[in-house]
Amino acid sequence: MIRTWFRFAVYFTVFVLLQVLVMNNIHLFNLVKPFIYIYVLLKLPVDMTRSAVILISFLLGLSVDLFSNTFGIHAAACSFAGFVRMPLLERFADIKDLPGGSIPSCRLFGYGKFMRYAFVLTVIHHFTLFVVESFTFFQPLMMTVRMISAILFSLLLIFIVEAFNPEKSKNGE
Repeated sequence: MIRTWFRFAVYFTVFVLLQVLVMNNIHLFNLVKPFIYIYVLLKLPVDMTRSAVILISFLLGLSVDLFSNTFGIHAAACSFAGFVRMPLLERFADIKDLPGGSIPSCRLFGYGKFMRYAFVLTVIHHFTLFVVESFTFFQPLMMTVRMISAILFSLLLIFIVEAFNPEKSKNGE
């Protein structure tokens, strides 16, 4: 249990710093800006309560907002993603059969289920983020292009990180 929380603290710190120091400075074609920090939400233990997930999600988004000067849009998007995380987990994996403290991964869920889970959570997060950021549907085509390109690039980075994740056992310990 302590090992799981230590891993989570390292993920939180590393991915917030990676987002703020590296990813926020990437603007491919002035359209694509990846959001790798949501990997922390994907990797929270499956048996964590919904209120704890929402609180951690809010703190994750708030951390990115504080360093990025974005006035709460990441906190809003992360909080909503944290809110829908448990129903997504129940939809894509049989979490009742998993041991306590299990961490979602390709090795635990299988590649197809984990990819679908990551895809849907990323789409929900990015949709919320871009709608709150623009707060208008004035240029829906440009917003859609930015959103889709950010989703694809973020998912590519998430799957690369997941491929190199050193988790060895089924329950992530």
